[in-house]
Amino acid sequence: MLNANKARDDLGEILQKKEYQVYYDHSKGVIATWWEKAKEWIASQLEKLFPSINSASSASSAILITIIVIVILLLAFAAFILIRNTRRNQLTRNQKPLQSLKERNWTYVRYLEESEKLESLDDYTESTRHLFLAMLLYYHDKEWLEARIWKTNWDYYDELRKVSQQNAEEFYELAHFFEDAAYGERKVSPEEYRPFRTKIRDILGSRGMESIQ
Repeated sequence: MLNANKARDDLGEILQKKEYQVYYDHSKGVIATWWEKAKEWIASQLEKLFPSINSASSASSAILITIIVIVILLLAFAAFILIRNTRRNQLTRNQKPLQSLKERNWTYVRYLEESEKLESLDDYTESTRHLFLAMLLYYHDKEWLEARIWKTNWDYYDELRKVSQQNAEEFYELAHFFEDAAYGERKVSPEEYRPFRTKIRDILGSRGMESIQ
């Protein structure tokens, strides 16, 4: 009986040796091993911070799960922002705000007048489009850019940067909203429309507003 107990103890000691533990860890799999090590690390940190805690090991599992969930949510949010910004940049580089020579031949004053009519009909999406084109042709009249039917908003932004970085950045922001409304099948609400209209009117100033009185 003593020999049997001694043999069992010897076997236990052998299995605790490093080479056997490595094999055991490998058999559990990389993820399981990582999970256990992470739990042990968190438990040790909890014991350092709260020496009186009795269940650091069990608490570490819940904390580890919480950390993983937070990381996944942050990665998902970052991916969403990246995809949205990439899509917006592609729109700005590909879409042409002036679709025909007829649209190009309108004056910015006429676009303003038409936007007023559309606004009175509660057609905020089309009014948004006309306001943006009014701003575009206003900049053309000021010779800050050259309006052409083959140009994209990215081209206009690049031209404006050479004249005024501040106006270029504002144009870039307004172009995003315009393209969402014009090409993204987005129906503009009154709450979204009013700030956009205010920004356009601030750009045009008294000259633009007096022209449609």
